[in-house]
Amino acid sequence: MIVVLDGGAPQLVERIAATRAAGDAVLIADPRWSADQRAGVERVASGIEERDATAWATLTSGSSGAPRIVRRTAASWTDSFAAVSALLGAGPDDVVALPAPASSSLTLFSLAHALEGGPRPVLGRDPFATLLHATPEGLRAVLDDGSLPRMRAALVGGSHLDPSLRARAEAAGVRVVSYYGAAELSFVALDTGDGLRAFPGVDLEVRGAEVWVRSPFVASGYLGAEGPLRRDGAWATVGDRAELRDGRLHLHGRADDAILSASATVIPHEVEEVLRSIPGVRDAVVFGMPRPRVGALVAAFVETTDADPVAVRSTAAALLAPAHRPRQWAFGDIPRTPSGKPARAEVARLMESDRADRH
Repeated sequence: MIVVLDGGAPQLVERIAATRAAGDAVLIADPRWSADQRAGVERVASGIEERDATAWATLTSGSSGAPRIVRRTAASWTDSFAAVSALLGAGPDDVVALPAPASSSLTLFSLAHALEGGPRPVLGRDPFATLLHATPEGLRAVLDDGSLPRMRAALVGGSHLDPSLRARAEAAGVRVVSYYGAAELSFVALDTGDGLRAFPGVDLEVRGAEVWVRSPFVASGYLGAEGPLRRDGAWATVGDRAELRDGRLHLHGRADDAILSASATVIPHEVEEVLRSIPGVRDAVVFGMPRPRVGALVAAFVETTDADPVAVRSTAAALLAPAHRPRQWAFGDIPRTPSGKPARAEVARLMESDRADRH
């Protein structure tokens, strides 16, 4: 059975250990879920077959009425623990800080690792932590506030890592290992500073511009709402677009994120990369705003450090082809999920509501 544990409860690590020792699977509830959301998750989780080999479960998306739970075996994570420890140089005395909620697959992975001899986990920030597992925003936060003075290595995933943030961490003496993965695929590729290459034990192929993996780390499947995971024999994909060049994986976003604007097809990731290259731009989210006759307008929500919005727009116009230039702009702090990833749906909602207010 899947046991839903409260992510805000005391002694969470001990509760997780006891649940796994009893042979049950663990799913961590976010304390911020509404009662209806939690009830919906528990209802779906209760539908698992009694003999199912699920050990870990995470919620990836879905409304309170139709949650999507990713379920995976113990081995699908355990088999990657040695590689992660080696990449971080983790030893028995290391402590890993986990600022993202325990309900996230990113943090739950490190909690599972701890049960099998991995670094001792600390939820949140701890001045004695020597390692960090977080999103890029989590890394930026601890560099900004200096809350992890002993940090020597960081495992960073969940969204794009800006090269300038990597350089800043390395200048502070922190070795950064970033990775590309998905809740359904776990680790796919890693980057120690010279580009994404296959994670140990993973084979990569690009078919029709989609990343396919052959890996022991792929999840078993879903409970509840269906998701993007597709299989072809031993291979699996979630539909992320990419290309392989010289053994390095270059990501181009999810295929279903493509913006059809007039007669052009615009890939948001490509526009985001250009915007992030502009001096003073910290991050950017690009998406399509549906409009009659043209299909969708390219829209950009840009988070800056000290850049002038007029200068950003002018520079973007010089760097981007006409069809790729954003027609709708917003500047400010990008809304983020509890784990620090850009909350794309909230960005779109804010920009649409702001447009409605203006008209």
